[in-house]
Amino acid sequence: MLPTPKRFFLTAGCAEGRSELTAFDGALLNAGIGNINLIKVSSILPPHAEFTPGMELPAGALVPTAYGSIISTEPGTIISAAIAVGLSQDSFGVIMELVGKFTKHEAEERIRQMVGESFEMRGMTLMETKVSVVEHKVNKIGCALAAAPMWY
Repeated sequence: MLPTPKRFFLTAGCAEGRSELTAFDGALLNAGIGNINLIKVSSILPPHAEFTPGMELPAGALVPTAYGSIISTEPGTIISAAIAVGLSQDSFGVIMELVGKFTKHEAEERIRQMVGESFEMRGMTLMETKVSVVEHKVNKIGCALAAAPMWY
């Protein structure tokens, strides 16, 4: 059985690359999570997980992370990635990811609505929403990424 993470933070980054993979790698580096191994998880934040901005993770660590990314090869296109965590009073939280061809402002509005809807669907009371969003104008090959890494 895997341990349950106790801490988390939100981050977002963007980059250009000479290939789609290097654009993704650059976005990870820009977000400060380029030297860890992401284990993609879905949308539930463990109960009582502590928000720890600036948390450092050991290089090469296997890190449970909810994330979304978008890559575009259309010069001039605006792409955005957003991550949000809705926190409840005394239960688990809900993480939402959003990526697409829209502005940072549009992404933040949509992700906040998504968190609200996810709490409504569960019959839970939303106490607080934390958001991280990035916008990128594609030059040749661009990537935008937003993530919620969790740690022990």
